[in-house]
Amino acid sequence: MSISKHSLYNLVGTLIPLAISLVAIPLYLGVIGEERYGVLAIAWMLLGYFGLFDLGLGQATAQAIASLREDAAECRARVFWTALYLNVSLGVIGGIIIWPFASYYFGHAFNVDQALRAEVLSAVPWLILAVPIATLSGVLIGGLQGRDKFLELNVISVGSSVIFQLLPLMAAAIFGPDLRILIPAVLIARATTLVALCLRCHVHLTRGYPLKADASRARKLLNYGGWVTVTSFVGPLMSLADRFVIGSLSGAKAVTHYTVPFQLAERGNIFSVAVTSAMFPRVCSATVEEVPTLTAKALRMLSAIMTVVICAGIFLMEPFLGWWINVQFASHATVVGQIILVGMWFNGLARVPFIQLTARGRPDLTAAVHLVEVLPYFLMLYLGIRYFGIVGAASAFTARVFLDLVLLSKLARVLPLTAKLLWLPFLIVSASLAIAQMNFPSALSQNGLIVLHLSFTTIWALQRAPELLSKARSLQQLVIRL
Repeated sequence: MSISKHSLYNLVGTLIPLAISLVAIPLYLGVIGEERYGVLAIAWMLLGYFGLFDLGLGQATAQAIASLREDAAECRARVFWTALYLNVSLGVIGGIIIWPFASYYFGHAFNVDQALRAEVLSAVPWLILAVPIATLSGVLIGGLQGRDKFLELNVISVGSSVIFQLLPLMAAAIFGPDLRILIPAVLIARATTLVALCLRCHVHLTRGYPLKADASRARKLLNYGGWVTVTSFVGPLMSLADRFVIGSLSGAKAVTHYTVPFQLAERGNIFSVAVTSAMFPRVCSATVEEVPTLTAKALRMLSAIMTVVICAGIFLMEPFLGWWINVQFASHATVVGQIILVGMWFNGLARVPFIQLTARGRPDLTAAVHLVEVLPYFLMLYLGIRYFGIVGAASAFTARVFLDLVLLSKLARVLPLTAKLLWLPFLIVSASLAIAQMNFPSALSQNGLIVLHLSFTTIWALQRAPELLSKARSLQQLVIRL
């Protein structure tokens, strides 16, 4: 089993859908218009957020199956069937709960042209079907993750993204931009993914074994998944709450000046997600003696990659925003984006102890960290926005994810190792932020110092993780093959 190889699969499986969406969005706006696209975007978003109704069973399934690596195949099949039964039930219950709220929201609260409201209301039952589809996806993906089938998962993911983006577009082009056509097309696209995942789970987990659930295993899965759900709810809540507080204290324009650079900065975490997702099943089956070695390897690799990416992002934030939107927007959003990038550096590295704890069966500790942070974070957020505007909000976010890294490393018993490996790259990232805020006598001196700093950072990263060059070549070859 190769964590590096699986990380490459995950990275490619993330980058290709991003590229597809960049091409597809302008096409959608031209074919169906902004209002219908807004409703469609909500449908896509709900397919993701409805996954919360699986109560963490997707990750619980991955952890349980990976930890049974050396056990009989029948044991893994029983875990899978148990999780699947639970998931179907939770999906149906979730759909029933959501239905009246969705009907009210789209019928009364959702601000849409009256000519479109009938289309939106007719699409609501289809959106309810999205709940069991979303919950089922979690367990199917978790089952394949537990068996280290990352190549198959990412091939399915890339194919799914193509269908998911293009099928509704084709339906609109053929039948017209009617939401009663578009929303079912979205669900049909996701259903094709379910079929592909089911077939691969049958091959790797259930073939030859009866549909048999285990009540004792169900309790363990729900207990583990319940703590995962706490984290899945509280973490995004803290990440999204800043928009509401900014909107209340600083207005809608400030929300835009904060949200756009935040979404850009988030892209820097795709490397962390790729590596730690591949690391998860390996840690599940590792011995106590192997875990520190895996942690150190992941921190070295990620700190090298993310330090280069984040430093480059800090320097490119202002010119990119000026080119992509306009210079005036960049003047409001640049510093915010640069501070958030530092936060994303902390956040990406905090995923290593986070994954270690959840893989070792302690999602309760990660949930406790997030619960402890809620009130201090909201206080920091309020004071930061009150006195420093959206720069204060960005600083509050960065302070919170730094605390995440410290607390999770402490609970995972790797805080000394984390401090030893990260003090120098932290200074490098801090220097990038300081250079970006300096006033230079000329553009030549500014660009010269930036090039010098990035050259030093790249040389340091290659010395810390010399395998990065070979991984970059492997990534290039993998992309070409796909």
